[in-house]
Amino acid sequence: MKKHHLRIPGPTEVPERVLRAMQSPMINHRGDEFRSLFRRVSENIKKVFQTKNDVLIFPSAGTGAMEAAIANLFSPGDLIVSFSCGVFGDRFADIAEAFGARVERISVEWGKPVACDIVKERILRDAKGEIKGVLFTHNETSTGVLNDIRALREAMGDHPALVVVDAISSLGAVELKADEWQIDAVVAGSQKALMLPPGLGFVSVSEKAWKAAEQSKMPKYYWDFKKARKTLEKGETPYTPAVSQIFALDEALNLILEEGLENIIARHRLLAAALREGLKHLGFRLFAEDSWASPTVTAVDITDFQGKINFSKALKDRFNITVAGGQEKLKGKIMRIGHVGYVDELDILNVLSALEMVLGEEELFGKGVKAAEKVFKKGEEE
Repeated sequence: MKKHHLRIPGPTEVPERVLRAMQSPMINHRGDEFRSLFRRVSENIKKVFQTKNDVLIFPSAGTGAMEAAIANLFSPGDLIVSFSCGVFGDRFADIAEAFGARVERISVEWGKPVACDIVKERILRDAKGEIKGVLFTHNETSTGVLNDIRALREAMGDHPALVVVDAISSLGAVELKADEWQIDAVVAGSQKALMLPPGLGFVSVSEKAWKAAEQSKMPKYYWDFKKARKTLEKGETPYTPAVSQIFALDEALNLILEEGLENIIARHRLLAAALREGLKHLGFRLFAEDSWASPTVTAVDITDFQGKINFSKALKDRFNITVAGGQEKLKGKIMRIGHVGYVDELDILNVLSALEMVLGEEELFGKGVKAAEKVFKKGEEE
């Protein structure tokens, strides 16, 4: 029997304290005990979003929260501009189109981030103010690229369009200040940096976004923001909540607040830097450049090994380490190694050591591990 090491971008490994919290006895979701619990998590989650605005919690995957944002903030026929650099940016645009929005897709080469100049140029061309919403993906897990949301938001200037950000794989691991950066809606999911099993979706809603929700004509029932806000005032949800997940969320937020958000963000940066350095010393080419590389998932170019080594299979079979492959046009071309949430230094050294043995060249033994250890040592000294 081999211990399982889950090194994918999500779902991520879950801390023991969170798993134990999920085992709490079931309670009445319309009773005082649940109301107290739900009010507490609804306030504490705001600290992760860095917002004073409402954060709505739905029983859903992150994609459900993306759909909820589109359905509540826009109307059929609204012009929404989607800036995409990968699979999940494209998914956001797909959802908006499914609800009848007019979606203008502006895509960049996979492996690169959205440039501020592209955003600024498109916004400046909107002299009549037709654009009602702009969609960004903070951390594109399909390519291992981090977009500079703060700079992209600043590039929009004072344009009145709603800014909606998919932060599913970044919230709680990467700096994102919803209020300070004037983001109207931030979407997140439970199964990444929040260290929970899949099943909860989150959306922060600015006052500007609430005004848009009052005017929205897109169909919704289960995802209705106004219903969620009304019941939130009573410490409840419109429909039956995922009670066990809320128990888990409570404990996960305790862990996050104990470590401190700034420390968590720094930890993710250090883990990513160490892994990337180790991979370079093993001769791997990285898909995204260091300057815009994701702190939560690293994409590795494996085209040089096609027909020689199946890394996903070898890591799984020999060491029970699960990594992710490429998606769509990157299938078979990249390997993605997740380092988000409940991850520490030994998890990084573990996967590097396994890769050294899979490569099988004695001159590489310890080379990636040593390079990563140097990064960790430097991080301790700083």
